[in-house]
Amino acid sequence: MTTFLFDGPEAADITILLAHGAGAAMDSAAMTASAKALAQSGFRVVRFEFGYMAARRTSNTRKPPPRADLLKTEYLAAVDALGATGKLIIGGKSMGGRVASMVGDALYASGKIAGLLCLGYPFHPPEKPDQLRTAHLADLRVPTLIVQGTRDPFGTRDEVSSYSLSRKIEILWLEDGDHDLKPRKSVSGLSAADHLKTLGEAAVSWARKITS
Repeated sequence: MTTFLFDGPEAADITILLAHGAGAAMDSAAMTASAKALAQSGFRVVRFEFGYMAARRTSNTRKPPPRADLLKTEYLAAVDALGATGKLIIGGKSMGGRVASMVGDALYASGKIAGLLCLGYPFHPPEKPDQLRTAHLADLRVPTLIVQGTRDPFGTRDEVSSYSLSRKIEILWLEDGDHDLKPRKSVSGLSAADHLKTLGEAAVSWARKITS
């Protein structure tokens, strides 16, 4: 049975379902901060965990994640278990967003979701820019917002600018943000709170556009 964490108003017009990254749980600091920022912007935000991560809570072992494509069934099961009645956007942090992107087109075509929101997309493994995870993004049909730090080791602005990506994909670049979207204030003059505020505002504007 899928366990969910909820934030934001129950009566919100739009629900956002988020999955976690490969190594950090749904209640990690980064996931919690992003969920709270989106909830404060008026979304109903729902977080869930894949089975391997949930198992870590009851065992003394850190089972590694399966390949991302093997988690698609679990993501679809979470969508069904949530049973959102209003407009639904799916996505997640890093690997969670990647898995959501793998199931997004089918869900969009069937009318189950309105869009895809990825926080820190893992375009490639750190220090391995030739091992791209972008093939399916070239023809993506679901409206997509990727929120990415400009110095994310999984895909910097300079690297991503050279990729062939679907026109359905919009990218919000957060200056000096890392994989958790955090900037160095001494370098950028910006704080994590600044970026979270920008995330919330941009998500609202984008969501209104794709659901109107």
